[in-house]
Amino acid sequence: MKVIFHAHHAPMSDRMRRRARLGVTKLAERLGRPVDAVIRFEDDGPARRVEIMLHAPRRKPLIASASGRYAGVALSEALDRLETQVETQHRKRLARRKSRA
Repeated sequence: MKVIFHAHHAPMSDRMRRRARLGVTKLAERLGRPVDAVIRFEDDGPARRVEIMLHAPRRKPLIASASGRYAGVALSEALDRLETQVETQHRKRLARRKSRA
């Protein structure tokens, strides 16, 4: 899976990149056959914003964003929101399989 980082007026440390990549990779494995993920860090005055877009074939892109005083907090919230969307997709897929059987 390809992970693309965008930083808009925001410094991004290597540790933050590793943390974001690890979190998205774990969630993408649960989704199945991910294509790519775009992680955008934005800095606007005192607020930090993180947006994650996850693409998988034959599905709408999953988008989660969060903002906070610090980039780490915003990243954690965005990953939590993305996890909720991935779990919903996973449950729907399992329900379709059961209904076909």
